[in-house]
Amino acid sequence: MRRTYTHARALVAGLTTVALAGAAAGCGGSDSGGSSGSSGGKGGKIALLLPESKTARYESQDKPRFIKRVKQLCPTCEVIYANADQDAAKQQSQADSALAQGAKVMVVDAVDVDAAGSIAQKAKTQGVPVVSYGRLIAKAPLDYYVSIDPYQVGQQQAKALLAAQKKRGTAKPRIVMINGSPTDSNAGPYKKGAEDVFKAAGAPIVKSYDTPDWSPDKARSEMQGAESALGKDGFDAVYAANDGMAGGVISALKSQGVDPGPKTITGQDAEVTGLQQIVAGNQLMTVYQPIPKLAAVSAEIAVPLAQGKKPPADLTPKEVDNGGGKVKSALLPTIAIDEKNMDSVIFKDGFATAKQVCSKNYAKACKQAGLLK
Repeated sequence: MRRTYTHARALVAGLTTVALAGAAAGCGGSDSGGSSGSSGGKGGKIALLLPESKTARYESQDKPRFIKRVKQLCPTCEVIYANADQDAAKQQSQADSALAQGAKVMVVDAVDVDAAGSIAQKAKTQGVPVVSYGRLIAKAPLDYYVSIDPYQVGQQQAKALLAAQKKRGTAKPRIVMINGSPTDSNAGPYKKGAEDVFKAAGAPIVKSYDTPDWSPDKARSEMQGAESALGKDGFDAVYAANDGMAGGVISALKSQGVDPGPKTITGQDAEVTGLQQIVAGNQLMTVYQPIPKLAAVSAEIAVPLAQGKKPPADLTPKEVDNGGGKVKSALLPTIAIDEKNMDSVIFKDGFATAKQVCSKNYAKACKQAGLLK
């Protein structure tokens, strides 16, 4: 199904240029699960603009995996990297600087999908293709889009929550929703996907918040407000759209003497802290976005574009309408994660290790879950 994902919101920061030095010879193979064709040939400058660092994945996963795949495909290519720290104006300045430095392609995970339209428009006037990464830039000329299906993620979260509550004997749990940032094009579909599942099950949403910047601190305050209004027994479950906010929810509940485990708190991103909360019994589940593949596929699109070539067509078999036209897209599947499949999916994929998750404070719980021998 094709969906349109849009939402709204609107100095200068230094750009870190990551030079990918190496021999001018051919390129390595694939570690991504995407197309493994070798690009080789001449180099080019590739801008990678990420939105924020409060969510740990951007600096620890997306950035290094993208750069690694670019280096494999094109040792003489250069990545111009910048993180906007959740500031749309700062991201615009970073994009302008990247274009001034001669970027031949821009890979942009937008802070604000509407505001980022001006980035895409300016790149278009200079003949620089734009790959929208993770979040779909709205109503602007895009060349490619690489992401997941956010509506499906919301459904995965909601279904897991309802199944857990049903096991506890509550078929229609009263739900507090802690949703993502309204400036993120994915936040709306996450929310809608979950709401549709809850509505079909007859589960009432007793409080709902859209959380600016995906902030764990703001999620904590929202949960405290919900608990103050509803009382400790006025809700059964908490839908949290990602792991960082789930952590804020857990902190809020514990501060009021409420055991977070029975509240079946959801999450997303498979952050190490989220995985630890699952092992500890405080968080029900998370959703794993295949970031190694997302980053690698984006690199496999960007490198040929930087070299003046067309990427392999099989990388983007779908189309998504961003309000400005149909965009060639790669939408990769997501996986609901709990302690039962953490080993076979997260550890096996190398996204996180048992050593990272099962640190001293979580070793006993990991052993009980079979994650440590």
